[in-house]
Amino acid sequence: MIASPLPDLVGRQRECAALDDLLVGLREGESRVLVVRGEAGIGKSVLLEYVAAQASQLKVTWARGIEADMELPYASLHQLCAPFLDELEELPGPQREALRVAFGMAAGDPPDRFLVGLAVLSLLTRASESRPLLVLVDDAQWLDQVSLQTLEFVARRLLAESVAMAFAVRDPEGQAALSGLPELRIGGLDSAAAGELLEATVGGRLEKRVRDRFVAEMHGNPLALLEFSRGRNAAELAYGLDASSSPSIQGPVANRVERDFAGRLVSLPAVTRTLLLIAAAEPVGDARLLVRAAASLKVTPDAAPAKAAGLIEFGESVRFRHPLVRSAVYHGAEPEERRAVHRALAEATDPVLDPDRRAWHAAQAADGPDENVASALEQAADRARRRGGIAAEAVLLERATEVTADPWPRGRRALAAAEAHFSAAAPDRATELAAVAEMYPLSALDRARLARLRARLLFARSRSDEAAPLLLEAAAQFTAAGSPLARETYLEAISATIFAGRVHGPTGARAAAIAARGSGAPSSGSMAADLLLDGVAALLTDGCETGVPALRGALGPLAHEELSTREATVRWLLLAPVALEAFIHYAWDLHAWDTLSSRAVRLARDIGALASLPPALIYAGGVHIHYGDFAMADRMIEEADAIAAATGHAPHKYATLVLAAWRGEADVAAALIEEATESAVQRGEVGLLGAMGYIQGVLFNGLARYEEAMVAARTSIDHDGFNFTGLSLVEHVEAATRCGELEQARASLVRLVELTHAAGSGWARGASARSQALLTDGDEADRLYRTAIEEFGRGGVAVEVARSHLLYGEWLRRGRRRAMAREHLRTAHEMFAAMPAHAFAERARRELIATGEHVRTRSSKPASTLTPQETQVALLAAEGMTNARIGAELFISPHTVEWHLRKVYAKLGINSRRSLPDALAGAGSAGTVNSG
Repeated sequence: MIASPLPDLVGRQRECAALDDLLVGLREGESRVLVVRGEAGIGKSVLLEYVAAQASQLKVTWARGIEADMELPYASLHQLCAPFLDELEELPGPQREALRVAFGMAAGDPPDRFLVGLAVLSLLTRASESRPLLVLVDDAQWLDQVSLQTLEFVARRLLAESVAMAFAVRDPEGQAALSGLPELRIGGLDSAAAGELLEATVGGRLEKRVRDRFVAEMHGNPLALLEFSRGRNAAELAYGLDASSSPSIQGPVANRVERDFAGRLVSLPAVTRTLLLIAAAEPVGDARLLVRAAASLKVTPDAAPAKAAGLIEFGESVRFRHPLVRSAVYHGAEPEERRAVHRALAEATDPVLDPDRRAWHAAQAADGPDENVASALEQAADRARRRGGIAAEAVLLERATEVTADPWPRGRRALAAAEAHFSAAAPDRATELAAVAEMYPLSALDRARLARLRARLLFARSRSDEAAPLLLEAAAQFTAAGSPLARETYLEAISATIFAGRVHGPTGARAAAIAARGSGAPSSGSMAADLLLDGVAALLTDGCETGVPALRGALGPLAHEELSTREATVRWLLLAPVALEAFIHYAWDLHAWDTLSSRAVRLARDIGALASLPPALIYAGGVHIHYGDFAMADRMIEEADAIAAATGHAPHKYATLVLAAWRGEADVAAALIEEATESAVQRGEVGLLGAMGYIQGVLFNGLARYEEAMVAARTSIDHDGFNFTGLSLVEHVEAATRCGELEQARASLVRLVELTHAAGSGWARGASARSQALLTDGDEADRLYRTAIEEFGRGGVAVEVARSHLLYGEWLRRGRRRAMAREHLRTAHEMFAAMPAHAFAERARRELIATGEHVRTRSSKPASTLTPQETQVALLAAEGMTNARIGAELFISPHTVEWHLRKVYAKLGINSRRSLPDALAGAGSAGTVNSG
């Protein structure tokens, strides 16, 4: 809205108080976020102007969403950050380059949008160092998608910065935007306040029934009341309006206000209406561009009548009184009038400085197919993609398709638009455009791309095994076309079957592997990808004896292959889950798991791939669970969940469940297991159902609820999944032997020995030896237990070393060898208590008591325990990292790092970084470093 002296905000005491509180917190150095929501005209913009007027001694920056600008990536973000771009050189290199590419200031690989978000967070933090910063965003529902996502990311990461953000969002258009952030919902004024505003505007008192009727019809909407009474006095309203002067009172308030604005346009001179239409079609508000476009239309700029009518303000920039004025002007014009104005704006826009906006205006001016316009839009889409504006790329390609007449490029552009919409998380639009592409001739390569897109769309909707045959068809088409995408697509098909969960059957992982091996597909160009496909395919078709050695051949390239471009790194990150699942569940290789998951975390951090970082952290957290370092696992899971929340993704509950199971937290696990199982059934994720069986097997074995453990583990085994079968067999053998179901236990042992034999790792040999020991007696059982302890130790699987000591100790006690039993039970209890794996520790404690040992229960966690985030910050600071480096590593600002460190110092009783290494070592032995 037009900046003007603020009227007394009648009836908005509650809202003003909330905004005043935001400013109080900001002045005290606190971060604050508030989303102001309400219908059009309800007063959101006025409230933002109010808080800006109260922000004396603060820095204030604005961004205003404009509907016509929604297809230009980072347009609104650039507007907001423009005052601070002189600080750009002070940002860490990756952040600086990401922002420069996003804003079109440099060429480069498309930046990860969340790395851009971190760069904006850093930039705003630096801007706030001299004075607290107030960020105001009006009409957020009309920000371009990537700007909105970036600002939402920043808002969710604010913690200790002197930055406050206030957004105004129109409902219902913006209902989904910024959800979960603190809200201030704005309703209509109550009857008394609305009546007061109406009478103040008309300059006199109204008869009560007349006043109440007008207030009721406008639902207390301030803009409706103000515009309704504009130019009318109390006398004119005394008996209500006649038909000639009253806008329709039917329909939503916003529609009535827009019709009232449209009514005022009729009396304006034609040249003024044309000038207003140019301004409505040109979203930036560039007065010089408007003058050039007007000259192109041979219109002499005459804004005086529009200014007198209170519709627009002209100065260095052009601003409408309200977005509804812009809407009334634009939509009230005839289509040919709009096309003429866009044509003039395209001619007036600099083709070098702003080619994308020129192309967009030219597209809006087209009244039929135009290859020049389509080509310009395609080039604009490519520029948008290189800046990371995937949603903008999709819209530009879609418009290019619409103005393309030739069937061949029309099909190709429709396919590209569909792929871009899928990448932008708009599967419905992607499906529609895929159907358009199918109607036109496509090259063999494009046909394969279309088949792959359809499979991906199906897999995104439901993790069922229906997508795999479509991916195999696409891979075969890529092979026939000689494309390096063939092997990648075969690996994607196998991956889909792995996560759908089936190994056998016509749509299972084995069928996909057989197809891949017999395809003769050309090299993908990546040794790591090619060897991984060969290894996984051999594993599924020939079995473990052949497959595991082939799989091990891929480890070196996967761990060390040079990744020279961002695209190569992204492709590696897409391979990582398949590789990890194979090395975990068939090679039983914890060290490979550690190597690959650590590289995945490092690579995701290096390129700022925040979509890939949470799953990488989850895999790395799984390593630390098996190392018995639950504190580190907890930190990784907590970071993954925090990033997922900040980026709008669902949290990865699997790792939380595994950790809860090992800790023996039945109450925590129960609700999560039920929710995850229900989701898996709905989405057809058989693999997740298998995981639930393994998780419950661990949980119930720890709690000595063996019958429940046996049933759960059996369920996982019977699911015919690629993963978790081996781990579930281990749980099933233990539970079945404890339940006296020896035949079941022996059957599972046979399968386990087959699965572990080829792996030859300490983990595999330990699992086989311990499971055999459970079904053996005498000296052989003794030897097998000792072997299990040794092999698990060699494999680094600390949780299984502790379990082996526990089972060996239980066996020794039953054999009345109490002294030796105490030794192993004491070791088990100490290891489990240190992790802490509460249920297993309690099992060991009960067994120790049965041997006559007195066992002290550990004291509860001290009040000064560091949180996972504090521990992470402290450990990195102890390694000598600067605040800026720690912030880049953890995707938080340096100010937040310092805030965490102050809390760490207070809890550890120190006052500098130099004391951190010793303090952390002492805290770890005292149990004050977080263990969850």
